[in-house]
Amino acid sequence: MSRLPEDFIAAEHRLGAHNYKPLDVILTRGEGIWLWDVEENRYLDCLSAYSAVNQGHCHPKILKAMVDQASRLTLTSRAFRNDQLAYFYEEIAALTGSHKVLPMNSGAEAVESAIKAVRKWGYEVKGVPQNKAEIIVCSDNFHGRTMGIVGFSTDPVARTGFGPFAPGFKVVPFGDFEAFAEAINENTVAFLVEPIQGEAGVLIPPAGYFRRVRELCTEKDITLILDEIQTGLGRTGKILAEEHEEIEADVTLVGKALSGGFYPVSAVLSNTEVLGVLNPGEHGSTFGGNPLACAVARAALKVLVEEGMIENAEEQGAYFMKGLEEIRSNAVREVRGRGLMLAVELHPEAGGARRYCEALKNLGILAKDTHEDTIRIAPPLVIKRDEVDWALERFDKVLTRAAA
Repeated sequence: MSRLPEDFIAAEHRLGAHNYKPLDVILTRGEGIWLWDVEENRYLDCLSAYSAVNQGHCHPKILKAMVDQASRLTLTSRAFRNDQLAYFYEEIAALTGSHKVLPMNSGAEAVESAIKAVRKWGYEVKGVPQNKAEIIVCSDNFHGRTMGIVGFSTDPVARTGFGPFAPGFKVVPFGDFEAFAEAINENTVAFLVEPIQGEAGVLIPPAGYFRRVRELCTEKDITLILDEIQTGLGRTGKILAEEHEEIEADVTLVGKALSGGFYPVSAVLSNTEVLGVLNPGEHGSTFGGNPLACAVARAALKVLVEEGMIENAEEQGAYFMKGLEEIRSNAVREVRGRGLMLAVELHPEAGGARRYCEALKNLGILAKDTHEDTIRIAPPLVIKRDEVDWALERFDKVLTRAAA
């Protein structure tokens, strides 16, 4: 390697927009749950690119699908049909129980697409007066960082300096059913919500919350939109997190792990007529549904199921969480999680989660701090029991020593 890590960091600082604050590790390759830096130090990935790499880094079957398709046809636009899209529709619909599919690229695009479609559905099907549609969202939400989305964020870092914002959103506390019910009026067309708030620190609503929400949405003819971009595709030990409450959303948003980390792929999945209101020319994407994306997504979905990754997430996640709960540290306020979507929240006086993540890095674990005091833990779903034990030893050292 001709350049030192300091050279990479200096170049990023000099030339790049400063919209991220990464840990100072320069990664060069990955395999399964492991990453290596430019100096050949090995790390256990406990972020999985925000759950985009559920299947593990550089999964060979997804890689093969990508290379094979890239050698034949990559992009046609939706002006023409391709021989991968129909298969993708069939396979993701069968896996998730969906009736309609709208393929997009990024997770934020899926969210924006759902907002557009459900507003049109509100006007044309529900009969809401034009330009009066309202969507209820939750405080501490994270659905992306595009202009439409940050307008209903409650995070001052995401909002400040970017207004004016589009109207049409009501914010209620996450997990508060009574507040949600009170916010509904005759113009309410949708409730957009994460089953578990990941960026907020893996916040899980009270048991039964989503069953009550589902019942009220059905009664009031409100579209329940679940943003499963992080929680979906095996992360919580189910193909979709909604299964933990035995409900079915009207619209489900998936992305990230839909490509196993190889390519930006997302989708809006609908079980109602919401997507049926879109006509040619009203919404689209040059890259959405392209043959390369579809081939990669098909392989990514296949390995999740055939290699037992979803079941493994449930098993290893329960074991990992139990191990974290058994760590005796004055720094730890709470351990939360479902499947392999975990978090350790620290007491404010512990000095912030960032320094703990830096200490973990020095012991070979890459984790991410969020909301000042929380460490997010989300390894690829292929992690094994002995690897969880290896990680727990290091979390124990960092959480007990750094707190001393």
